[in-house]
Amino acid sequence: MARPKKIATAFPSVLETAKRLGVSKHDATVLSEMAELSEKTGKFIIPGIGRLVRVEHKSRAGRKGGSLKTAKIPAKKVVSFRVAKTANDALIPRKKK
Repeated sequence: MARPKKIATAFPSVLETAKRLGVSKHDATVLSEMAELSEKTGKFIIPGIGRLVRVEHKSRAGRKGGSLKTAKIPAKKVVSFRVAKTANDALIPRKKK
């Protein structure tokens, strides 16, 4: 049996995380492993629901609200959620032909 691992995020340990979230130690360990994998790949997959993906936006020109002057918006990384097909079909049924 594997020992609880330290999580590299703000949570101190898997055991304390499990207590805080109200889940089993096994579920907290799985979440910890998924978080470590997502740090490397930039994807966090929740089976049957969707995935969180790190997306890089390029720098672009934009406008300031009050003065309408152009301003440069710098490049940045954001998180995007992509809904799985099964979850999408459950919420919005397909039209029958």
